[in-house]
Order: sequence, then C-alpha cells, then structure tokens
Amino acid sequence: MRKIARHRDTSAALDAVAAAQPLAGRQVALTGKLGLLTRRDVRSLVERLGGSFSPEITAETTVVIAGDGAVDLPPTVTRVLSESDLCREAGLPDPATLRDQYYSARDLRGMYPALRDEHLRQLERWRLVRPVAGRYSFSDLTVIRQAAAGIERGTPLQAILRELSSDPDGQLALDFASSSPGDRQPARVVALPARPGVAKAPSLPATRADQIAAANQVLAAKYFLEGAELDDGEHRDLDAAAAAYRRAALFDPLLVPAIVNLANVHYERDRLVEAEALYEKAIRLDNECFEAYFNLGNIHHDLGRYQDAVAAYQDALALNPTYPEAHFYLAVTLEKLGRSADARPHWREYRALAPDGEFVELAKEFSE
Repeated sequence: MRKIARHRDTSAALDAVAAAQPLAGRQVALTGKLGLLTRRDVRSLVERLGGSFSPEITAETTVVIAGDGAVDLPPTVTRVLSESDLCREAGLPDPATLRDQYYSARDLRGMYPALRDEHLRQLERWRLVRPVAGRYSFSDLTVIRQAAAGIERGTPLQAILRELSSDPDGQLALDFASSSPGDRQPARVVALPARPGVAKAPSLPATRADQIAAANQVLAAKYFLEGAELDDGEHRDLDAAAAAYRRAALFDPLLVPAIVNLANVHYERDRLVEAEALYEKAIRLDNECFEAYFNLGNIHHDLGRYQDAVAAYQDALALNPTYPEAHFYLAVTLEKLGRSADARPHWREYRALAPDGEFVELAKEFSE
C-alpha cells in the first residue's frame, strides 16, 4: 500500500507564512460579510500571521479585513485587506479555489453521516488532517473516510485515532503526486514495434548510407532490449538500464520506446524536468505514444498543473481507453479541480476495468 500524503506543499507554505508573521503587533478587525471565510476562520488566520483579532473596530485597530458594506474607519487603520488579500497573506488558495476544490465540514457530514464536527476537530488535533481555512482537501478524505468507517462500526474514537496515527503506511493514498514518484511505476515500453531491419538481420541495402542506417537500427534494438531487461525484475539496475537506453537512442534518435523508458528512469528518481523534456520529445516523434502522454500527465499533476494533467490523461485515454490507471488518475485530478461530475464516469471505468484493483473501494464510493 502507498503511504498517505501529508499536504506537503500546502502545509509547507502555511508554515513559511506563519514564521514570517506579517501581522505581528497589529490589531486586526473584521467588518462586513465575507464570501467564504467565517469569523472563526479570520481569527485563526490573523493569529497564525502574528496579529491579534478584535471582535470590533477600536482606536487600536490598524488593519481591517473588509467584506460587503462600507464603514467609517478610524485614522489608526493603515491597511484594508479583502478576503482574497487575507488568503494570499496567509499563503492559502484564493477563495474561489477553496470553494470549488475543498470540502466544508457540511459537505463531509453529507458524505459520511456518522461523522460529527467533534470528530473532525479530534482528527485535526492529532494532525491527521490539516484543514485550510476550515475546509478539507481531497487528500484529507483518505483519513476522514477511514475514521467515519470506524465510527459506523462502533469503534471508540480514541482507538481509531491511535490506529490511524500508528499505521500511516496502511492508509490508501489519494494524493498520488505528493508521495515519492518512485512509489508508483510509470507506464513502460517493454517491446519494440516491428520495424524493417530490426526483427531480423537486414539484407544488404543498395548504398553505404542505407547499410549504416540499418546497422544502427539493429544496435539500437539490441541496447533497448538490454535496457528493458535491466529495468525489470526484483533486482533492477536503473543506472545500467539508463545507460543502455541512452546508447539505443544514440544509434537511433527516433527510437521512441528508448526515449520513454529513459524518461521513466528520470521520473522514478524525481528528476521531473529531465523526464518531462523526454516525454515531450517522444510525443513530438510519435503523437500516438500512449505511455508518453500518461506519464506526462503524472508529471503535470506532481507539479500542480491540474488542467495540463487532465489534458494529458485524456490524450492517453484516447489512445488506450482500457488502461485503468489512466481513468483513476484522471478521476483524482478532476476531483481536485472540483469537477466531481466529470470525474464520476472515470471512477466507474476504473471499477469496470479493474474490479480487483487497489483503489476499487474508493472508486465505488466516488462513482455513486
């Protein structure tokens, strides 16, 4: 099982902002009605940023978070922040993103009827979830779903919390990008397509240039197959496999399978820039290379480019609609974009194509 993601990017940004304390020594008040954040959210964010929150504007107020409705401000106020400004100061997504891509406590109670606000607060205290302005990301659903299942079975909450804290490796990872790329295998090319002069020794061509080209193809195929063998099995040797793929591409720069598998080695080692360049090169050479589109989608997701990831997965599925993982990862990405209705058919496809798959229980939940 894969290790659960722990909000690597969001939590790091929040911690960095908190350390900077941009509102240190400032008294902050709220006026008017905000579109998304509650008064409690504002208080929490102000305190995180080092300021002190006042329930009303006073002569000591120097910063105001302003919502709908104009008010007269005392001369001591030197800064007026909008809801978006406060989110930006706190290192949070903008309010529209929070609304569309994060789940409120009310949303979660609708999904898991046994769940109550006190349960969510306990999960937060144990640092099993990290809400953002009172809302929860798609990645939090892993823990929340398991906690709700335990509550429905009548398991005491403290026992659930201890189990979730002590066994993080047993949890199902929804946020597949935030774990190490090496935790999942990219789509790999394991055999070469039939090409003249590769499957068998070529007959003598008419010109020396043709002879050299044919010989290069034979050598490229030889090194590719060596690389594929080194890249497989229990005792994989990625260094030797990468060297073999490079030799294959040297003898035949148009050998897309070697380029894709070399990119996979970079990807597994978290060298995303090198891997992305090679996948894009493979697509330029062969715009029907399913593996390149699928793996490029993974990189876009890893880097938070969700729209680009959706496009890459869709291109991959146009070429190979029966690849279950492409449906799964596309569904996950669409959920993160707040597009649950668009994700639902892909959850169903994953269930149909992989009835015994690793994520089939999750797919059942989100496809209904």
